[in-house]
This record gives sequence, C-alpha cells and structure tokens, in this order.
Amino acid sequence: MGTGCWAIGGPAFEKDGTPIGWGDVKDEDSIRGLETALDMGITLFDTSNMYGTGHSETLIGQVIKGRRDKVVISTKFGWVFDPATRTKLGWDVSPEYIRKSCEGSLKRLGTDYIDVYFLHVPFCENERAPQVCDTLEELVKEGKIRTYGWSTDKVDSARVFAGREHCAVVQFGENIFEDNAEMIGLAAQNDMACFCRGPLAMGLLTGKFKADSTLKDNDIRGKNAPDYMKFFKDGKPNPEFLSKVEAIREILTEGGRTPAQGALGWLWARSDRTIPIPGFKTPKQIQDNARAMEFGPLTEKQMSEISRLLSQMA
Repeated sequence: MGTGCWAIGGPAFEKDGTPIGWGDVKDEDSIRGLETALDMGITLFDTSNMYGTGHSETLIGQVIKGRRDKVVISTKFGWVFDPATRTKLGWDVSPEYIRKSCEGSLKRLGTDYIDVYFLHVPFCENERAPQVCDTLEELVKEGKIRTYGWSTDKVDSARVFAGREHCAVVQFGENIFEDNAEMIGLAAQNDMACFCRGPLAMGLLTGKFKADSTLKDNDIRGKNAPDYMKFFKDGKPNPEFLSKVEAIREILTEGGRTPAQGALGWLWARSDRTIPIPGFKTPKQIQDNARAMEFGPLTEKQMSEISRLLSQMA
C-alpha cells in the first residue's frame, strides 16, 4: 500500500473560493506522519504539484532526502496555479507546460527522477491525450520519469494511455461504495497497476463520523464542498452513506480490525492489482492504515456478505 499526500498540502482553492484542500494541517504532523509511514513499511508516496500548490511535494522532499532509493514517488501535472494565493487558475497539457511542471516537481521533491507521473486533469480531451503520451515518453527516455498514467475515473480516457510503452499505472476512485470494475478489467488487460484513491471514501469508512459531525469551511468536505463530493453534504456526512457504513461495520471490524483496516482489506481482496493510497493528517492515522497490512485482504465470505448487505440498501 501507499499513502496519499493530498491532505498534507494544506488549504487550496478554486478561483471562486471553493476549497480543494483538506483544511489546516501542521507541517510537523505531516513530516512525522511520512516518517512513520517509512518506519512501518509504506514506501509509496502519492502526491501532486496541485496539493497545496506544491507544498505537499516540498514536505516529501524533506523527508526522502538521503534515502531517495528507498521510496517510490508518484506525482501529477496538468493544473495551472498561483502558489502565492494557493489558487487553481486553469489547466494546460501542452508539451512545454508538462516539461515545466516536471522540472518544478523535481526541484520541490529534491530528486532527479519521478517514479510515476500522472496526468491530473480528468476532463482533458481524449484527442489531446496521444500528444501528452508522446511528451511523457520523451521524459522517460530522458530519465526524468520512469513510468506514467492518467488519474481519471473515465475508462475511455484511461484506454487512450493504456498500451503505450511506458504507461504502467492508472489511478482512479475505488472503494467499497464505488467499484470501477471496468477500469480494473482494463488494467488487467494491459498489465497496469491500479492506484486506488479515495479508498476510505474521503474518511467516511474510518467509522469515526456521526450524524452530527461537521467539517470546517476550508475543508473540501465542508459546507462549501464541490458538487462531486457525494460522501459529505453541507459539511456533514451524507446520511445515505453513513447508514451503509453502519450496516457493514461488524464485518469490517471482524478479527480486531478497525473499520479503516477492513476497508483497505476489501481493496486487497478486490484484485491483485489494487494499491490503496489512503491519505492522512496525523501520524496516528498512518499507524492505523499501516496496520491493515498485518491483517491482509478480507475473505471471500466477508466480501460476499458486504456485497449482499449493500445490495439490499440499493
């Protein structure tokens, strides 16, 4: 498993002020969390130049200094942003901007190569994707990146990248509540790994949220959340999904697991290609996530029971 580094970037916003970060987070907690991850056997860090408009990459660069060969770094490109105001301004996938973004990420990460480089713009036209791939293939030949993929939930988009010589990974939303079986099938057909973002349903599958829980306004899950945020509504957990968590809680926690560990076990049982990348804001969350590896995947019986319970609620 890996760890997602979106939250540790801190606050960031759309031009209209809509939050696209996870609220305030202390850098010392982020650094200790990354150190804890390494101590507990997590060596994959997934980030983006958009997370905190570069701040997440900078923190990772501090932690991996002197041990670059011990970690796998995946980061992303495509968004245009103003780091001074932490504001997203638009997007650009021209060869020139891809190269500029790559150099910026390399500098912040303090490295001379990126293991996995993802296109981060989900709605980039498929017609432009081949040119993007051409540029990424050039970056592979130059030693700047090792492999690449697209962070997208659209199978037809991922298919444009699949099959290219050095495209080995696809990143998409995958968890108990949103199973993209077609994407997993595409990955299997093209021998690609699956980086599963949102493995804990934006935190809902940790089991810590109650009906009266509230999120801060500068949190992407808060009352100003974007329209696509379905697990939280008006700054509170979505009752529909909250009830689903409660319905499967007993199964997720069998054998001494926490709900989060059970949810991660579901992903490992789902496919041998799925790599969960749960995010964190504190070292304690890293510890809880990492201990899921001690339990491993859910059993076939547990998977069937979860499927049965959720189908009854559909």
